[in-house]
Amino acid sequence: MTLDATEDLTHDDFLGGKIAIWQPRRGYRAGVDPVLLAASVPAKAGQSVLELGCGVGTASLCLAARVPDLQVTGVEMQQAYAILAKRNAQENTLPLTVVIADLCALPAPVRQERFDHVIMNPPYFDRSEGTASDDIGKDVAFAGETPLRTWLDIGARRVGPRGYLTLIQRMERLPEVLDALAGRLGAVIVRPIAGRAGRAPELFLLQARQEGKTPFRMAPTLVMHSGETHIGDQESYTPEVTRVLRSGADLHIWH
Repeated sequence: MTLDATEDLTHDDFLGGKIAIWQPRRGYRAGVDPVLLAASVPAKAGQSVLELGCGVGTASLCLAARVPDLQVTGVEMQQAYAILAKRNAQENTLPLTVVIADLCALPAPVRQERFDHVIMNPPYFDRSEGTASDDIGKDVAFAGETPLRTWLDIGARRVGPRGYLTLIQRMERLPEVLDALAGRLGAVIVRPIAGRAGRAPELFLLQARQEGKTPFRMAPTLVMHSGETHIGDQESYTPEVTRVLRSGADLHIWH
């Protein structure tokens, strides 16, 4: 897949225009989820971050825009997306080193390093339970060939002492995630994400810590939209979500 022509791309603002991201006009397009992921990472200036499957760099760059002086590395197997991630980092003047590699074959410099934070937005769907998309980029982003358990195993291995793993995933895969992390990372916190109050959560944010001893906790549900139904074209995000999406505010998994 190549994304050489400008007409193949869009240039989209995130965080209220604090950063702008080049991404494919067709195929997988970053939306709200990577922004929520980035806002949930409790990173501090000077720390190191690894994003597995960074795509065009949206989550990593949103995080770098919020927290200064981070050392951010993104791994992306699709060359076209990785090239865009490098371009986005350069044009937004943010620190992101992009490594083009399959997460199952990380290069030695990444394998030999442990990070303060590992973040990921793994494919939401199990390849064995669906049909591949005609668009390669979209197919890899939404399903891919690498099992979720492998993502979690590789991510857990890269978390340094007292470091954090933070991810976003579909709610029906929560048991699979918890099972994969059992005995690996502790102090697990899950924050469900629902479209509106009273609706069942469709997604969740999860954070776990190396050497963490705190018992499992379920945080209050993050409600994305105000009101019972969508009305016209007006934006209906709740105040908490608006601060995250438009101002680059923190999104605490645990209050």
